[in-house]
Amino acid sequence: MTSILTNTSAMAALQTLRSISSSMEETQAHVSSGLRVGSASDNAAYWSIATTMRSDNMALSAVQDALGLGAAKVDTAYAGMESAIEVVKEIKAKLTAATEDGVDKAKIQEEITQLQDQLVSIADAASFSGENWLQADLSSGTVTKSVVASFVRDDSGNVSVKKVNYDLSTTSVLFDTAGATGILDAATSIEDDSITLNINVDGVTSAYTVTAYTTEDVIADTGSVFTGDSATGGALSYVKVADDTWVAAVDQTTVATQEVAYNDGTTSWAVDTGAAPGTVTTASVATLSIDSNTTSGQLDQLIQMVDDALTSMTSAAASLGSISSRIEMQSEFVSNLSDSIESGIGRLVDADMNEESTRLKALQTQQQLAIQALSIANSDSQNVLSLFR
Repeated sequence: MTSILTNTSAMAALQTLRSISSSMEETQAHVSSGLRVGSASDNAAYWSIATTMRSDNMALSAVQDALGLGAAKVDTAYAGMESAIEVVKEIKAKLTAATEDGVDKAKIQEEITQLQDQLVSIADAASFSGENWLQADLSSGTVTKSVVASFVRDDSGNVSVKKVNYDLSTTSVLFDTAGATGILDAATSIEDDSITLNINVDGVTSAYTVTAYTTEDVIADTGSVFTGDSATGGALSYVKVADDTWVAAVDQTTVATQEVAYNDGTTSWAVDTGAAPGTVTTASVATLSIDSNTTSGQLDQLIQMVDDALTSMTSAAASLGSISSRIEMQSEFVSNLSDSIESGIGRLVDADMNEESTRLKALQTQQQLAIQALSIANSDSQNVLSLFR
């Protein structure tokens, strides 16, 4: 039936044209945005996943920045520790040189003082963004420093930030700003050389521990004049009790009941039993000081103290190196992870441009055909007029 009021063919053609136009709009949106899923209405599930993962990827980008900042802090601390190790090596060498006979220990101390000042300068300067890992306030114990390492979302949807920790303690910092417990400022007991002698006093023989001096020590006591196995004229009088071993002496007439240790033909000398060894308790790498009265035994102890500090500093530098290596690996991992997430999001929501361009071309052709079909359907009513001519 032909009707001029209801053109079924035109209506069908128009509906087809509308459908094609809608598909073209969708395809053109895919082509222009590059996204197959650009909004929740396109695919709610994929859009939700993509939005969440984009958020996580932004967090990972912040983690990468934090890792860069952390790496800079660690590298600064490592550079400072490495420089400090070289300076302490020099101090150790100077102390070793001071054990040589006839060396001016005062001059060596001048050099050591400059090296000690350099250690302070290194520790003060090893700071990045206000963070200094070579000196810290340890009054409350260990101080933990952290570097952001990753952003994690578990299978329950819970998120957390993971960190790499490094402890600032008495074995990892050079100076304790609140006390003296760092590697370089921790006090070490340096004892005088000593010897135990059996001495007869008042007819009773007892063991007495007194300060022992080497021949070099006695020579260093300016003004000492040797007479056989005794030496007088310096700050102390000495008597030789063994090979290269001297002790403080007193005129035997002042301790008449004590046995004679040496008689130089003019004066009888007895061991000064009151000259018990003292103890230096304030020595540290940062504060040690030597002079002409520093004995070879004390120098040995100072050298050992410096060597122990070097061992601790080497261990701390190794720890910093390990942290630096881990941060570098983590940074690379986070970068790869971010790329993988970005790729995964693309698989969900990106448009296949080859497919979309082909579809657009086909829809354009369909649109032209639909317009042509609508034109033909609309011309049917014109054909009815010819029946009335």
